[in-house]
Amino acid sequence: MNVAVLKELFPGERRVAIVPASVPPLVKAGFHVEIEAGAGDEAGYPDDDYRAAGASIVSRDTALEADVILTVRTCGAAGGCWPVDRDRLRPGVVLIGLCDPLSSPDACREAADRGVTLFSLELVPRITRAQSMDVLSSQANIAGYEAVIRAAAALPRILPMMTTAAGTLTPAKVLVLGAGVAGLQAIATAKRLGAQVSAYDVRPAVKEQVQSLGAKFVELPLETSGSETAGGYAKAMGEEFYARQRELLGKVVADSDVVICTALVPGQKAPVLVPAEMVARMRPGSVIVDMATERGGNCEGSRPDETVRLGGVTILGPTNLPAEVPFHTSQLYAKNMVTFLVHLMAHGLPTVVADDEICRDTLVAHGGHIVHPKIRAMAGLPPLETPPATPST
Repeated sequence: MNVAVLKELFPGERRVAIVPASVPPLVKAGFHVEIEAGAGDEAGYPDDDYRAAGASIVSRDTALEADVILTVRTCGAAGGCWPVDRDRLRPGVVLIGLCDPLSSPDACREAADRGVTLFSLELVPRITRAQSMDVLSSQANIAGYEAVIRAAAALPRILPMMTTAAGTLTPAKVLVLGAGVAGLQAIATAKRLGAQVSAYDVRPAVKEQVQSLGAKFVELPLETSGSETAGGYAKAMGEEFYARQRELLGKVVADSDVVICTALVPGQKAPVLVPAEMVARMRPGSVIVDMATERGGNCEGSRPDETVRLGGVTILGPTNLPAEVPFHTSQLYAKNMVTFLVHLMAHGLPTVVADDEICRDTLVAHGGHIVHPKIRAMAGLPPLETPPATPST
């Protein structure tokens, strides 16, 4: 089979789905690898490196004729760039990438209407044997690191304690809201930089992880049973819960120099954890990095990809931190992608199977239909009468 890698068209997206070091494993698995000219330039991977690794450099038109197309962003995740390729996809092509299916089911339906076999990497199940395919975790890990670096650059003080002949400087106080993959990396990075770090998460189960990184876990007197999904993600809570949470968090936020917001609920609007009145209580010069801005934001007043100043507080609203360090995030993404593709190959690709949890959970569209039950429901479609099965054409 021919497998092709597209150059990303989404504004600011500098990652590439496959790096040169990932080409030999694909060739060994039986694929002929094609890379769209210039696909890796923004990430620091020139065409010559791909050629040396055994790939062919082709035009976008040729790449779109491949049996399997690999991308970072497609369908809803590609935003306004999706229509550029949508109507050029041929029936039966296998398309793999970040699709944003929970927020953009209509774009997935458009892929299904074209007869595309669509796999969404956001839907990789959080099970042990799928960890090496978990794109959300690998990219969030780097995003958490980058968020702290951004905060440190914007803060008008240094993070570590420093003793000098001129006196002792106290460490900055960093609060991380949300202790998922991004939050835990933010904690670790802030600690390495010498800050005094605390963290809060609605899931009590993460307390041990927070403390293992040397941070203080903020405990609030709230009822948190049922706050975690079976997949390990935070679960949306009621507005009464969030109102009480904001009330209790106010003092902790006001005493922080940096607040890193990472709280997201898959497919839903981000909960507001830091309202404007809470921001107003922070010290002048404080910095908030709202990593949830793309989903509405954890901090009231944050704006996607803008720097906002409320009073003396700087609020950063980055929406694609992994793309800011594309050399390494592309390496991680490529490893996830290759592992996933080889797994599909081992289960008979281009035949699509439904008896493997990883294949089943990530398959969004096949044979002209959206086949993922949750995405079908979100797209307003009735359940399929028969389970998706079967051979792809």
